[in-house]
Amino acid sequence: MSRHFLRILDIPQQEMLPLIQRAQQLKAVRAQSHLLAGKTILLVFEKASTRTRLSFEMAVRELGGSTIFMTPMESQLGRSEPLKDSARVFSRYVHGLVVRTFGQEKLEELVEYGAIPVVNALTDSYHPCQVMSDLLTMYERTPALKDQVVAWIGDGNNMAHSWINAAAQVGFHLQMAVPAGYEPDAGLLEQARAAGARISLSQDPREAVTGADYVNTDVWASMGDEAEAEERARAFAGYLVDEELLRLANPGVKVMHCLPAHRGEEISEAVMEGPASIVWDQAENRLHMQKAILEWVFSTPERG
Repeated sequence: MSRHFLRILDIPQQEMLPLIQRAQQLKAVRAQSHLLAGKTILLVFEKASTRTRLSFEMAVRELGGSTIFMTPMESQLGRSEPLKDSARVFSRYVHGLVVRTFGQEKLEELVEYGAIPVVNALTDSYHPCQVMSDLLTMYERTPALKDQVVAWIGDGNNMAHSWINAAAQVGFHLQMAVPAGYEPDAGLLEQARAAGARISLSQDPREAVTGADYVNTDVWASMGDEAEAEERARAFAGYLVDEELLRLANPGVKVMHCLPAHRGEEISEAVMEGPASIVWDQAENRLHMQKAILEWVFSTPERG
């Protein structure tokens, strides 16, 4: 039976830290291996990408495999063939799928009807590979992750959802500030809190940033939300992560952004380029965490 990575909750709690540590090891020596030798991974991207595509292509190559990149216009995914049919055909040709798409249900269908590992490279619901990379970036500075306070400032989007999952799995305190009407999924938040996650939710960025060790933000209008850009700009007024806001955080606070960034909107130029920014380490760590995730997916899981 194939192992899949569709959301952070797919990784058992006891395996989270070892996986992060493995990514750190891979980074330390820019390790390469033959794990995927003779294997081809199909990258199916319905959404444009820079870091995700490049990091996955490099990760597969450094693990000894090869990649094929495909957009909907280059396949039946953009036409009328049922996804379940494509899933079964993919399974006859390649050894794994890395998919960047809109609906999480598409990944679930690929898993249901396919017979090869599926990795979520982003959906409208989750962005698990990015947040796993962010956890690595935090771990490099503060290995006691459960003792950290992480602030999320902005939309209750796929990144926010994956941070909620991460809080449940790792144990850090997540302080979220989201405008009214843009809150994260209530059921997901309730599930995380029921599992013991320490998560606060308000509409005040100052409240969320107070006492934070890490401050995280994202664009206000994600891919697919561009038509709402003006409306969102009004709703998110006051959510700019700037030097004034950071004064409420703990000394030595670090700022994260998954990129691309809109300087002057969700994050100021001074913060983006300043000493608190660890944005470029986040971007680099996509490669190393992607390799660790692929190792985890293609290792043989123990079945009870």
